[in-house]
Amino acid sequence: MKIFITGIAGFLGSHIADSLISLGQTVSGCDNLIGGHIDNVPNDAEFFHVDCNDLDAMKKHLDGVDIVYHTACTAYEGFSVFSPSLVTLNTYQNTASIATAAINCNVRRFIHCSSMARYGAQEKVPFTEDMVPIPQDPYGISKLAAENLLQCLSGVHGMELVILVPHNIIGPRQKYDDPYRNVASIMINMMLQHRQPIIFGDGTQKRCFSFVQDVIDCLAKAAFQDNVVGEIINVGPDEEFITIYELAKTIAELLDFELEPVYMPGRPLEVRYATCSANKARELMNYQTVYTLREGLTEMIQYIKARGVKRFRYHLDLEIINDKTPLAWTDKLF
Repeated sequence: MKIFITGIAGFLGSHIADSLISLGQTVSGCDNLIGGHIDNVPNDAEFFHVDCNDLDAMKKHLDGVDIVYHTACTAYEGFSVFSPSLVTLNTYQNTASIATAAINCNVRRFIHCSSMARYGAQEKVPFTEDMVPIPQDPYGISKLAAENLLQCLSGVHGMELVILVPHNIIGPRQKYDDPYRNVASIMINMMLQHRQPIIFGDGTQKRCFSFVQDVIDCLAKAAFQDNVVGEIINVGPDEEFITIYELAKTIAELLDFELEPVYMPGRPLEVRYATCSANKARELMNYQTVYTLREGLTEMIQYIKARGVKRFRYHLDLEIINDKTPLAWTDKLF
């Protein structure tokens, strides 16, 4: 089969490409390189340096494609409150563009990578797929709107749709010089520079972190299994539900680093408790966790050490700056 991956130079997209190539599939993809690295793209994949919002280019590159994986996104939850235009353009609008191109090119199946941000602040955890989503921030709102758009268009035009919900993915290839996202990578990069990590709020917010190899198997299966068509499926572990402080503490232990975090005011609209049930993925896709959190963090540390620590790059503009904008961003404290 011919499979096209948006965001193929990114963290998740490149790992999906590796997996599908290992299964003998013909893989191509695009990336605008806002959040990806060209060296992430597998040598056996055809790469197009183009933005998903370029509809004419998408129609050209999807010609003859059987399956689309849509991972391209400016996946910035907290940042989206202060740069909603950028995040919406590269979350909702790019989905409209790639879906339009896919339908015009008679793509058989569209696999959309959504986000746990779709759930928002629910009354209980873990989040299950039957919950009514109540996203809290522009990123979550855009992700849910993209899902609704895809359900509408796929229903009208007969394109198979699978919506997967990976969450808090960590691992090698994650962009670790980005001050606006990827808390585990940020903490590792800072501690390797002998700097104390910054924690927004009191550090008692709780999350489950998904090591990338623990989600790739399910994402790859979505191309081949018919029982997932029309489904929304959470993908990722639900066993280790920890606080942000506990995450920092674990990283510090692995690095033999004396931890004294710098606490700063919490970010607006941050959900305190967020984790997803993996039971539906276990039922439909035989999902199993392979890595513990410590094992995943260890691989991340090895990756960042090998590539070298980096200064943080404030590569995206804040569109709204006021007294609610985190000082860690406006004053470039990372």
